[in-house]
Amino acid sequence: MRMKVNSKYNNVFWTVVTVAVPTMLEQILSVLMQYVDTAMVGRLGADATAAVSTSTTITWLIGSMPYAFGVAAMTLIAQAIGAGEEHQIKQVAKQCLLFALGVGAVIEVICFAVAPFVATWMGAEEAIRPAATRYFFWISVPVILKSVHYILSSAIRATKDTTTPMIISIVINAVNLCLDYIFIYMLGMGVDGAAYATCISAALGGILTLIVFFSNPYLRFKDSIFKTDKSITKKMWNLSLPVLLINVASTSGYVVFASLVSHMGTIIFAAHSIAVGAEELFYIGGYGFKSAANTMVGISYGEQNHDKYHAVCVSSIVCTLLAMTFSGILLFVFAEPLMGFFTSDESVIALGAMVLKMVAFSEPFFGMYIISEGIYYGLGKTKYPFVIEFGGMWLVRILATYIGIRVFNQGLIYVWCCMIADNVLKAILLTIPLPMLWKKSYKLE
Repeated sequence: MRMKVNSKYNNVFWTVVTVAVPTMLEQILSVLMQYVDTAMVGRLGADATAAVSTSTTITWLIGSMPYAFGVAAMTLIAQAIGAGEEHQIKQVAKQCLLFALGVGAVIEVICFAVAPFVATWMGAEEAIRPAATRYFFWISVPVILKSVHYILSSAIRATKDTTTPMIISIVINAVNLCLDYIFIYMLGMGVDGAAYATCISAALGGILTLIVFFSNPYLRFKDSIFKTDKSITKKMWNLSLPVLLINVASTSGYVVFASLVSHMGTIIFAAHSIAVGAEELFYIGGYGFKSAANTMVGISYGEQNHDKYHAVCVSSIVCTLLAMTFSGILLFVFAEPLMGFFTSDESVIALGAMVLKMVAFSEPFFGMYIISEGIYYGLGKTKYPFVIEFGGMWLVRILATYIGIRVFNQGLIYVWCCMIADNVLKAILLTIPLPMLWKKSYKLE
């Protein structure tokens, strides 16, 4: 019996790894391309870096909205696959396409409306505002296709096909890199060239994802897109809304957080922005396993297989902790060379490396926060993570940062301490209830 249990855990463990690895590779390649992109702009000087970085957190906010519906798509499709409900899968797929187009259209209109004001809202210095405004406008042009890419890629991953989205990501990032070189250096377009490259590659990503979506036998539907199931629409909203609120609370918090830092000067803001981008590569392992956990937990829920669910949770947590501990060590060791890759400004390198070494110690905690969210999402339990995210972001990170900067005149080190404290607290509060979910029969809320 013991050998059977061990065999079951081993099988689930390797299935989790198999599902997670392509997503991790996709994100690693994507971030590496972003590194090169940022480095190309960084060679133009601190002003160019600041101009591009001004809209970074706003872009995160924009991307978080379709991502919320992607989580709902992944959960519902995975659960339907586990239950063997083919008709249900196609109905959810249809809703995914409708939400992708509708959400993208709404966001597109909002982006064009706020584009002239973003640089001013973010506290960018007067000299860089025109370039920052043009950059934000052009990266907003393909927002509908970005929405299609985010939501439909999640639907594709829910069918355990994580390889195809990875290939699409490789293609669009390679195109972006090539266009960056052509526009920025060969044609001398600077920040505007980076914006054009991002615009074209993002549009390509949406088109390729749409083609793959209609080629997937699970997701392909034949009846009218407007012939929808109201019960599925309601489930999509019930699952998406808390995740949307989580993402809005989180990313709007990042916007306010970045705005507070931007008022500390161009050098400090450049160091902060580059360090935030540099750290991204080192928590990809967590997000890869989060995606796998979301899919595998959803499938085990659909099968009503509690033993498999428990094995998925344990395997995902172990993999995430190992990956994030290793990445934390690498981040600490290579902090200075990493910053030096993005910029030649010695002041920016020194300050950025210091905060990266600090955050390296918190990577395992951040990993627990990430993977716990994936488990909750797979079960369809999205309300509790919203409460934790909102409280951590706005009370621990934002309020503490505001008081430290405005009242006590603290610097970037203090700001990153607030960020680390936020991540650690959220990890603890999300992890504590997990054993209770393992012990009792879980129920979709």
